[in-house]
Amino acid sequence: MWTSSAKTGAGTSVGPQSKVWFTISHGILDEVYFPFIDQPNIRDLGLLIADGVEFFSEEKRDANHVKTIITDPRRDVVLQAIQFEALIGSVPDYHLYALLAPHLENHGSGNHGWTGMHKGTPMLFAQRGGTTLALACSSLFKAMSCGYVGFSDGWQDISAHKRMTWFFDDAPDGNIALTGEIVIPGEGEFILALGFGRDAEEAGQQALSALVQPFDDSITKYVQEWQDYQTRCEPLDTGASEVNHYRVSTALLKTCESKDIPGGIIASPSIPWGFSKGDDDLGGYHLVWTRDQVEGAGALLAAGDVAGAYQVLVYLISTQEPDGHWAQNMWLEGTPYWTGIQMDETAFPILLADALRRANGLGRLNVWPAVRKAAAYLVCNGPVTPEDRWEEDAGYSPFTLAVEVAALLAAADFADEYDETETAVHLRETADIWNTNIERWTYVTGSELARMHAIEGYYVRIAAADVADAPSPYYGFVPIKNRPPDQCSAEASAILSPDALALVRFGLRAADDPRILNTISVIDVILKTETATGPVWHRYNKDGYGEHDDGSPFDGTGVGRGWPLLAGERAHYELARGNRDGAERLRRVIEAQTSPGGFIPEQVWDAADVPDRELFNGHPSGSAMPLMWAHAEYIKLVRSLRDGRVFDLPPQTVRRYLVDKVVARYTIWRFNQKCTWTPLGYKLRIEALSPAVIWWTSDGWSTRHEEKTIPTNLNVHFLDIPTDSLPSGASVGFTFCWPSGQWEGINFEVVIA
Repeated sequence: MWTSSAKTGAGTSVGPQSKVWFTISHGILDEVYFPFIDQPNIRDLGLLIADGVEFFSEEKRDANHVKTIITDPRRDVVLQAIQFEALIGSVPDYHLYALLAPHLENHGSGNHGWTGMHKGTPMLFAQRGGTTLALACSSLFKAMSCGYVGFSDGWQDISAHKRMTWFFDDAPDGNIALTGEIVIPGEGEFILALGFGRDAEEAGQQALSALVQPFDDSITKYVQEWQDYQTRCEPLDTGASEVNHYRVSTALLKTCESKDIPGGIIASPSIPWGFSKGDDDLGGYHLVWTRDQVEGAGALLAAGDVAGAYQVLVYLISTQEPDGHWAQNMWLEGTPYWTGIQMDETAFPILLADALRRANGLGRLNVWPAVRKAAAYLVCNGPVTPEDRWEEDAGYSPFTLAVEVAALLAAADFADEYDETETAVHLRETADIWNTNIERWTYVTGSELARMHAIEGYYVRIAAADVADAPSPYYGFVPIKNRPPDQCSAEASAILSPDALALVRFGLRAADDPRILNTISVIDVILKTETATGPVWHRYNKDGYGEHDDGSPFDGTGVGRGWPLLAGERAHYELARGNRDGAERLRRVIEAQTSPGGFIPEQVWDAADVPDRELFNGHPSGSAMPLMWAHAEYIKLVRSLRDGRVFDLPPQTVRRYLVDKVVARYTIWRFNQKCTWTPLGYKLRIEALSPAVIWWTSDGWSTRHEEKTIPTNLNVHFLDIPTDSLPSGASVGFTFCWPSGQWEGINFEVVIA
C-alpha cells in the first residue's frame, strides 16, 4: 500500500540540477519522486525509537516534529537535518532507527534491498528496474538490515524486541523495508541523505557527496533560489493570517512542475486515500490532467509568471493527439493513462493560448496549427462530451458547453490572424448556435424540484444527448457513479451542480440572469453545507466520491464531500455580480480549510468528527492534498480581488453575448446529436464528417431537393435547410448519399415545434 494523502509539506529545489521531489505527512517523509515528479520511489521514511528493554515508539505517531528538509540543489538527494531530543530521560537512554519503505518506479512489489558500503560509508540500498536509492547517515549506521514488510522488516523486529535483533543483508524481489540503527551524536544532531541514481555506485555517490557538502551551503542555495523565484511573482500577499497562502500556492505550482519536461505540472503529489491503494492504482494524482494544467497556467499568469504559463502551453502543444484532442490524463511524457475524452480538456488549451496572446506572452510561438486542430476536434465532436469535468457522465454539461463556446470564439480570432476568414466565420457561427441552445439542452422548467423551490427552472448537472432533445427532456435518467447498484442512477432533472456558474465565469450569461439566480437558489439548498470553518459546496447531489459515512476511505463507492475549489468558483461568481465582500469571505473560508501549512485539500470533511480516522468537521478529508487545481483557483481569486474583476474572463464572449447579445436562430442536426425538433423560425443546419448529397423534403417527399454539403477547413461539412419559413407542425425529412454512391438507408425527420 501507499500512505496518507494528507500532505503537510512538499518540496524541491527550483533549479534544474536536482531532479528529486519530496512530500511530508505526520512529520516524516512520504513519497519521494525521481527523476520525474510522476514517479514516486518510496512509501515513507521515518524513525523508530526504543530503549532495548520495554519502550517502543514511532516518530509518525508519537513525536513532536521540527525538522529541516530540503533537496540538495546540486544533486538528486533529499536531506533531513534532525535533532533528536528525549522528553523523558536523556538521549543515551534510547536507540534510534531509520525505517525506509522503497516503492521504486511506482511499485511496492519487485524491489530488491541490501546492505552495503560506498567508499567506506555504510548504506542501505534498494533497486528496481533502472532506479536505485541509497540511504546514508552523517553519524553512520552501526547496524543495518533489510526484510520483507510484515514478516522480517525492522518494524516487526524492533516493536517486538525493543531493539534490533535481525540483521539480514539481502531481500530480493519483494515488498521490502530497510532499517538502519543511527549512531546518535552527543548533541543528538545528524543528517539523513536519501540519494538516487541509475545504480548503487551513482546513488551512493550522490548521498555521500551531499553529506560531505556542508549542510549550510546547501540550504543557503536552496532558499536563495526560492526567494529569487518569489521576487518575480506579483505581490498579491493578503497578510490576513500567519500562513501566506498566496506564496504557499505559488510555491506548490512551481514544485509540482517537471524539470526535464518543462511545463508538465501534475495534479497533486499524493494518492487519494493512499493507505488503502496498492500497485494496481499506479497513477494516483501524480499525473497530468490537461484541465488542471490550464488552470495552473492561468494561475501562473495571475501571479505574473508569464514564462511559466508559456512553458505549459509548449508542453500541451507537444502532447496533443494527432486528431486534435488531449488525453483524459497522461504521464509526463504524454502517454495516456486513462483513455476517456473530456471536451473541456480540448477547449482549455485554446483559452490558454488566447490568454497568453493577450498578455503578449506568445513570443514567436506559432500556436495556430495546434489551435486549429483542437477547434476542428470540437466542431466535429462537440458540444456533447463523452465525459464531463468530473470524469463520469456523457452528455450536455453547462460547464463543458461554456468552455467549448469560449474556446471556439478565441480560435476564431486566431483564424482571422492567419487569414482563414471562412474558418473564423464557421467557428463563430458554431459557437453562436451552441450558445443559443444551452437552455434547450440543460435548463429544466416545471419540474417537481422547481415547484418545490418556487422557481421557474434551473440548469441541471448534465443531460444525456439521447433524451435532452425529447419533448420532455429532463425526465430521463443519468448514471450516478461511485454509488451502490441500487443508487447508481437518478432523474436528470433531480441532479444539480455548481457547474452552471461557468456560464458566468466564461462570459456566456450575465451574473444577474434570472436563470442563473434560480439555479443558485436551489444549489444553495441542495449542495451547500455549513462546516466549522465555513460553507462548502458539493460537486452534485448524490455524489459518491468521498469517504463513507463512518469515515472509512473511498473504495469505489462512498459519499461525496465539499470541495474548497468550488468555494473559489462561487467567490468568482460573487465578484462578477459585484459582491466583493462575499468573495472576500469565501477566500477566507478557503484559507480556514487548509492544512496547518496552508495546503488546500481536494475535499473537506463535512460531517461529525471521526478522530480515530483524523477527520474533523471543516478540515481536510483523506482525498488528495494539496490539489494544484484548488491552489490555482485560489491564486486567481486573489488576483481577481485585487483587480476588482474576474481575472480569466474571456473578452470575446462578453462582447458577443453580453454586450452585442448575438443570437443564432439555428438548430444543428448531426449523427452524435440527432435533434428531433427545431423551434419555429429557426433554420436547420445538418452537419456530417464527410461530404454528401443531402436529399430533403418539406412535403412528405411529394417534392425533394438535392443539395451538396458545404466543406469547411475544420473537417466538417454542412448544409442549411430553410426551415425558418415553415409553419409549426410541419416537418422536414432528409437522408444522405455518400461520395461512394452508397445511401444512408434511413430517412430522418425534424419537426417544426
